[in-house]
Amino acid sequence: MSIQKADLWKRASAALFDFIMLCILVVGFAFMISALVGYDKRIGKLETVYEKYEEKYGISRDITMAEIEMMTPEEQQKYKDADAEMFEDAEYQNAIMMVFSLTLVIVSLSVLFSYLIWEFIIPLRLKNGQTLGKKIFGVGVMREDGIKVTAPLLFIRAILGKFTIETMVPVLMIIMLFFGTIGITGLLTLGLILLLQIILLIVTKTNSAIHDVLAKTVAIDLASQMIFEDEESLVEYKKKLYAEKAARESYF
Repeated sequence: MSIQKADLWKRASAALFDFIMLCILVVGFAFMISALVGYDKRIGKLETVYEKYEEKYGISRDITMAEIEMMTPEEQQKYKDADAEMFEDAEYQNAIMMVFSLTLVIVSLSVLFSYLIWEFIIPLRLKNGQTLGKKIFGVGVMREDGIKVTAPLLFIRAILGKFTIETMVPVLMIIMLFFGTIGITGLLTLGLILLLQIILLIVTKTNSAIHDVLAKTVAIDLASQMIFEDEESLVEYKKKLYAEKAARESYF
């Protein structure tokens, strides 16, 4: 049985629509979780520490690295001295670690809840692995052997593939780079994931991304693809085709 792959433009259009809706969900969840954990209060404590050292050394942290490089050596030394003392300050260490930890929690939970709704619960309700974007553009998801995708496979596809590997690993690397807790390793990880995604899209017969390879699923054109409920249905269909072929050959 041949696989009727979805056109690239259909997949891209559905993915873009789903990405926009996912972002809206993520932002909504982030606001709610931030309010619950008191994120603004923690940011306020960190800003208080910054203000203390700005006042003590007569500097401003609202400045770019390019502007600092244009300062005199004496002015640059003030920033170095302020940073050196601040990094040794227990109050600063507690504040920055709390903000870092809460940022990870808020981002992780917001993205997780969004994927659970958009890429798992909705496809279970719409059937054939369809998100709203896929439904609009006539794209479906099935197993590579032509059988209907099941809840466990959808979970692997959405949570292990899309959420964990394709989204959260890059997001965590970016957050850690922003807070200065990881260096070249983070950039290498981002590059390897992107490279792997491109390679899989090119070399796999079904032009599948990481999430489809993990779940052994494929994005198909729903209008032209036959999807079977289970293995028994697939076997019966193949028997029917074989019988029809045998009858034609015996006739001629």
